[in-house]
Amino acid sequence: MLYIGIDLGTSAVKLLLMDGAGNIQKIVSRSYPLSFPKPGWSEQNPEDWLRETVAGIRDLTADCDHSQIAGIGCGGQMHGLVALDADDQVLRPAILWNDGRTAEEVAYLNETVGRETLSRYTANIAFAGFTAPKLLWMRRHEPELFGKIAKVMLPKDYLNYCLTGVHCTDVSDASGMLLFDVQHKRWSPEMLELCGLRESQMARVFESYEVVGTLTPEMAETLDLPKGVKVCAGAGDNAAAAVGTATVGDGRCNISLGTSGTIFISSRDFGVDPNNALHAFAHADGHYHLMGCMLSAASCNKWWMEEILKTGEFAAEQAPVTDEKLGNNHVFFLPYLMGERSPINDTNARGTFTGLTMDTSRADLTQAVLEGVAYGIRDSLEVAKSLGLSIPRSKLCGGGAKSPLWQKIFANVLDLDVDLLETEEGPGYGGAILAAVACGEYPTVEAAAETLVHVTKTIHPDPELSARYETQYQKFRQIYPAMKGLFPVLH
Repeated sequence: MLYIGIDLGTSAVKLLLMDGAGNIQKIVSRSYPLSFPKPGWSEQNPEDWLRETVAGIRDLTADCDHSQIAGIGCGGQMHGLVALDADDQVLRPAILWNDGRTAEEVAYLNETVGRETLSRYTANIAFAGFTAPKLLWMRRHEPELFGKIAKVMLPKDYLNYCLTGVHCTDVSDASGMLLFDVQHKRWSPEMLELCGLRESQMARVFESYEVVGTLTPEMAETLDLPKGVKVCAGAGDNAAAAVGTATVGDGRCNISLGTSGTIFISSRDFGVDPNNALHAFAHADGHYHLMGCMLSAASCNKWWMEEILKTGEFAAEQAPVTDEKLGNNHVFFLPYLMGERSPINDTNARGTFTGLTMDTSRADLTQAVLEGVAYGIRDSLEVAKSLGLSIPRSKLCGGGAKSPLWQKIFANVLDLDVDLLETEEGPGYGGAILAAVACGEYPTVEAAAETLVHVTKTIHPDPELSARYETQYQKFRQIYPAMKGLFPVLH
């Protein structure tokens, strides 16, 4: 049978067609606009997502046997607010994950309601990107529209509603709203009341691999697909991508080195660190996960190469960084070019080079940038380990993972075996796997991931080099606390 995986991203929807053995038959991508009505605001029209997804599915399936298409699964951008009225019409453009208009609402939630209270209700604290602050903003600034809200939806859930007619969400995406009791996998009555909402305004919650419905007759006709095609609940993009890298079950880890950097750790048991330094969310495999997000990862290297050194020769710049230099650098780089999310949650934080001397070379600075990002990810790893999680190895994916030097630095800074994967198709691949589980092709998400995801190469840490990096990391840890009080003054 064939399965459609959808990755509903911020700039485009990416669709793939996968067979039951995990082979990708075809990939289609279709873009849509992103609007910035005011500085720091970020919005999209949900109808654009639907239009391009429909066109994308028709293109994706144009040359295959439609009778073989069994299911659809979507991984989507998280946190975005889609507000529907009583006729299921979109009330206003969706306010996206990267929208920064809710600073006052976040301060109210974290400081007035209180971080401990929020953590008790939802297992998390407030961030500007989360959905609850957006609803508070809407209630305050658009009270008339707020009063018309009949359903609060997330981006991929709006898509699933259009496909099936069911108001649904999944546990992983709901976890990022700050309206969901993650531990008990239900809407938090306290948070709903705080935001002026009723539970009837919220979508029905499913596990990610559960079937929410089948295509409506109208949608089946529009897509030219059988009416019996099943649609699963799907997952938030990070959880879907984790399924696509087999980061499921207990103590599995994946590090993604994209523009931002994420460390994603799956766990069978629910756990929250005392400082809420990591997000504690439900996972698409039926269990839980911890996630740290650093705002600048591979983008640090891109900035250093293209903006400062004015070169596109990334490999040539890294060539002088020999094995002898690793773990011996006297220069340190704080990777906080856009502030930082996990684990310090400090919008005022900034990037720094520390330890420059007259003999500092260009290669030393390049090395420091790569090491600084690895140290930043390790900060989040240390939080997870403090909760008792045993993490012997990690996957490494994303654009930054293509650098052999960076692979080696990560393996040794983290002191973990680092696995590279055969297929890197992110949330779309995870969505297709979830659809295959929903349709009974595999008994569980873990079984599917184990069968379909293949490691092509493993980088092992070198004990001597890891020991050197341990010393270096302990130095790195002291730089931000020493600088923290200065950053607000620099603005």
